[in-house]
Amino acid sequence: MVDFSRLAIAKRHVRTPEERELVRKLDIYLMTFGCLSQVIKYLDQTNISNAYVSGMQEDLQLYGNELNYFTMYFSIAYCIMLVPSQVILTYVRPSYWLCGLEIAWGVITGLIAIVHNAKQVYALRFFLGLFESSAWPGMMTLLMHWYTPSEIAKRMGIYCSCQAFGSMLSGALAVAIMNTLDGRNGIAGWRWLFIINCVMTITLGLFGFFILPDVPNNPNPRAFWFKKHYARLAMERLERHGKVAPKKITLASVKRTAQSWVPYFIVILYVAGCLASYGIWYFAVFLKALKNPDGTRIWSTSQINAIPIGGSAVTAASEWILAFISDAFQTRWTLLVAQAVIGLVGCAYMTVWTNHPATTPLGGAYASYFLVYITIGTAPIMMAWLSDLIPQDPESTTLIVALCVAIYYAITSWSQVLIWPASQAPYYTLGWSSSIGIWALVIVMTLGLVYIDRKILRPQREIFMATTIEAMDKVVDTFDQPTADDNKTPHTATLSA
Repeated sequence: MVDFSRLAIAKRHVRTPEERELVRKLDIYLMTFGCLSQVIKYLDQTNISNAYVSGMQEDLQLYGNELNYFTMYFSIAYCIMLVPSQVILTYVRPSYWLCGLEIAWGVITGLIAIVHNAKQVYALRFFLGLFESSAWPGMMTLLMHWYTPSEIAKRMGIYCSCQAFGSMLSGALAVAIMNTLDGRNGIAGWRWLFIINCVMTITLGLFGFFILPDVPNNPNPRAFWFKKHYARLAMERLERHGKVAPKKITLASVKRTAQSWVPYFIVILYVAGCLASYGIWYFAVFLKALKNPDGTRIWSTSQINAIPIGGSAVTAASEWILAFISDAFQTRWTLLVAQAVIGLVGCAYMTVWTNHPATTPLGGAYASYFLVYITIGTAPIMMAWLSDLIPQDPESTTLIVALCVAIYYAITSWSQVLIWPASQAPYYTLGWSSSIGIWALVIVMTLGLVYIDRKILRPQREIFMATTIEAMDKVVDTFDQPTADDNKTPHTATLSA
């Protein structure tokens, strides 16, 4: 029987009208900008695969592992810039840094439309990785600064689901462009993909200068919707949950982070969760490589772009559902284990199919891909858990978010060419079998972090919270002390009245 007393909605702090107004405004402006940015980021990032299967391969004569190398160069640059970007974010206003880089990557996206060979794409993908590296970790960090534990997983889930919406829109946009703009003004359809993305990205980046609120203790003066008292209210919300105001990252912050248990567990969990589900990024290539007995392709170009949209929809739905459950029951680790089990089932079937395709139903392979799409929703739960584990140390959470993504991209920049080579599609024997072991690692590391939290981290949070409450009580007592003016005889005019 469900214990409804554990529900966060049954025991959470009752918001004042002012606080409800602040949260509503954050959802309207901060979340809207973040979600649109995420959709466009994934349009820019994943359209390379759609372009590849929509004529780019033939036009640029890409008949080796160039698609893997496009990802590799992007990943190398992304990895290089992640940690510096998060450090800079604590010194430069997010509205300047995040929006400026968004405009820059919009320009780079547009330049891909005029390339003539793979080497030009390599160079542009490298710069695209440099500029895009700030977007996801920067926005996740801002969400940690503005939202409370009963709010954050939902917002992170919605934000991360925009990756799926970006992928869905990317496929739909590719289908629409190939059907309507291919050859228009002498420009191939796959080139129109990058031109349209360029315009969308730059436009949103310009709006961001006037929308992002920056951080609670240093709000954006250009944010037209942000009232002065929102900053005070936001700081009160942080203090209520044992959080402190964001600070600049220093060498002391780095040393403190390195001495904690949290980065080692969270980083491994994040990297493992992403690597284990990596096969879905080659779903379109898998579909393109499938052949009929007579050697013709099973799926048309439009179908190859359209079918993965269903997988992205599954990802978006699972991220929303799991995030809402996570906040409602204030649980993180149980959902991570559940996703890992689902991933194990899908990867195990794909391992069997790749080794015995003639005797294993192809329909099961399709179903397994869609099962793995469910497991992409681990990131918002992990980041919400990170925010819960060390709320008293925002510098460490900022660094850990960067380290998670940086190490993931450091690994994928070289490993995926070996594990998921496009030339072996649709049979990725090594990729699917290795994913089984990685999902098992996710389960082990999750249970290990639960133990560390109960034995070490939770007592540390309780001590910090008790100290904070004691300090606040002293401040209140100081204001309550009678002053000399309080002891004076009331004014005569007052008495006579």
